[in-house]
Amino acid sequence: MLGYALRRIVLVIPVFIGLSILVFAIVRLLPGDPVGLAAGPNATKEELAAYAREYGLDRPLAAQYWSYATGLLRGDWGVSIFTRRPVAEDLRAFLPATLELVFAAMVIAVALGIPVGLASAVYRDRWPDYVSRTVALGAISMPRFFLGLLLQLLFAMWLGWLPLSGRFPLIEEPPPLLTGFLTIDSIAAGDWNALSLSLMHLALPAFAMSLSPLAAITRMMRASTIEVLQQDYVLTERALGLSPRLIIWKYVLRNAASATLTTIGLYFGWLLGGTVLVETVFDWPGIGLYATKSILTQDFMPVIGVTLCIGMMFVAVNLIVDLLYGVINPKVRLA
Repeated sequence: MLGYALRRIVLVIPVFIGLSILVFAIVRLLPGDPVGLAAGPNATKEELAAYAREYGLDRPLAAQYWSYATGLLRGDWGVSIFTRRPVAEDLRAFLPATLELVFAAMVIAVALGIPVGLASAVYRDRWPDYVSRTVALGAISMPRFFLGLLLQLLFAMWLGWLPLSGRFPLIEEPPPLLTGFLTIDSIAAGDWNALSLSLMHLALPAFAMSLSPLAAITRMMRASTIEVLQQDYVLTERALGLSPRLIIWKYVLRNAASATLTTIGLYFGWLLGGTVLVETVFDWPGIGLYATKSILTQDFMPVIGVTLCIGMMFVAVNLIVDLLYGVINPKVRLA
């Protein structure tokens, strides 16, 4: 297992290097003049040249990338042209909000998707199966931003049960900052009112984000369970008279879940990249909203930073999934 883990970790290094080159080149080659926008319409040529020299934009692209890459190794993610704040500080400030949203969405998707997919396979071609397949098909077809707007209209504006947007009420005192996760910080501080407010603000955007992975996990779990139920060893256990509940929980669930684990990992990364729309709709102060504002102002350093950050987390999550897959299925380690 150690050799398998080391091989997987070593393979991540060229992926990070290739990702950084690709992202830096694409963002820097996009049309637009961020220096002109930052300096303002009345800036002189001398002021524009001074801006370009200050941020190293007058150097060749290869030299700019080398400077950026060596800076990353020191923890320097560059500086925003507009705000003049270090990108690393902004990422540290906004990333916990995004991670909290993604974790909440994945918890909803996994907690509902696995049992629903399992029940759909066990009751194949009966009403629970028809209902779950219909709901899953509808869920995976609906755009998240549209679902977010529907949820806001129904639960915030019509019923008034949940807040329309934001992460925490402006008039309330948030819990002391410990991890950046308001739910965890509220529990750590023993502030149950803050925890309730945090969960209420988290509910709608997390559910809007969870629907697509929920549908995918349900479908994958159903397909995997049906495949396992048709294996010879399961048919033999049935012929020996073992309890169907024992067969499902002891033999079928583990094998079916191993294939679903890959889907969970892929969708975790997909959610990280897909937070832009949901955070914009719900005005959620995460890196998705930060990236949207940076794109609108052509502030490319934050855009590169957010893209790299999401890409690195996506690779890291898939690495963890590969390692867990090797634990569940020892045959993978020999491949």
